[in-house]
Amino acid sequence: MSIVTLLPFIVLIGAMFLMTRSAKKKQQAAAQMRDEMQPGTGVRTIGGMYATVKEVHDDTVLLEVAPAVHAVYAKNSIGAVLTDAEYNRIVHGDEEELEDDAPVVPDDASSLTEDDDAPKLDLGKKDDAAAPADDVEARKADADAEKAESAKDGKADGESGAK
Repeated sequence: MSIVTLLPFIVLIGAMFLMTRSAKKKQQAAAQMRDEMQPGTGVRTIGGMYATVKEVHDDTVLLEVAPAVHAVYAKNSIGAVLTDAEYNRIVHGDEEELEDDAPVVPDDASSLTEDDDAPKLDLGKKDDAAAPADDVEARKADADAEKAESAKDGKADGESGAK
């Protein structure tokens, strides 16, 4: 056999080797993370529940899911071990302290305009009372023209053209 016919098989075997190697590295990193858990650290389970580690055993972990509520989980069910700051931010809603040099971003763009005396435009939908008189008159004329045309057809208001 020539090398040209063996080349696709060699490439396929090499790709499979690289994929299994990266998966094995990820599994080892996850196992190491789970082994380094200590009581008092915050964790996230693979189901998305946040809890605090109370006790670590060989294959299980005792988690405090709420004050005075404990649950036993398998070590494999721990998805991530969180830092104290990250756990407090997610669970307790603690805001991280802003640096003094960091720029403050406003909630809206109104504070970015320099001219406070500029007239403010209302881009919302206006009702007929706020519309100019010319627009109201034009609408009335259009409505009258439609009524006259429907009267010419012999139909009253609300009647359709279907028979």
